Amino acid sequence: MRLSNLADYAVVTMSQAARHCGGGRVSASELAAETGLPAPTVQKLVSKLVGAGLLRSVRGAGGGLQLARPAAAISLADIVEAVEGPIALTACVEGTDCSVDHECRVRPHWPLVNETLRKALADISLVQLAQEKELA
Repeated sequence: MRLSNLADYAVVTMSQAARHCGGGRVSASELAAETGLPAPTVQKLVSKLVGAGLLRSVRGAGGGLQLARPAAAISLADIVEAVEGPIALTACVEGTDCSVDHECRVRPHWPLVNETLRKALADISLVQLAQEKELA
């Protein structure tokens, strides 16, 4: 299992935005420069994150981006779902056709697996992700 690059970059972008919390607003271009991510990618992510209610965009003088709610109230699950949609390890849980659907004995268990995974990601807050740590 691996996050997509876009989901990974969303976590990086949100973590950097959280580091500006209390210090005013930040622009997408500043986030791109601070994270080393391409500006067009950050713009795309900002659009998704604003749409998901995780970032707020303020226009005009002194405008920019800020967290839409406290960092402690934003989880890793929220960020991943903003970019990837609902957390699901298999397509059958989303109602997608499956060639073995009629005889699959595992399908009834996938919702529990998915919910357990989502809960694990939900237990990690943006506050934790924004903390500076020593690089190994």
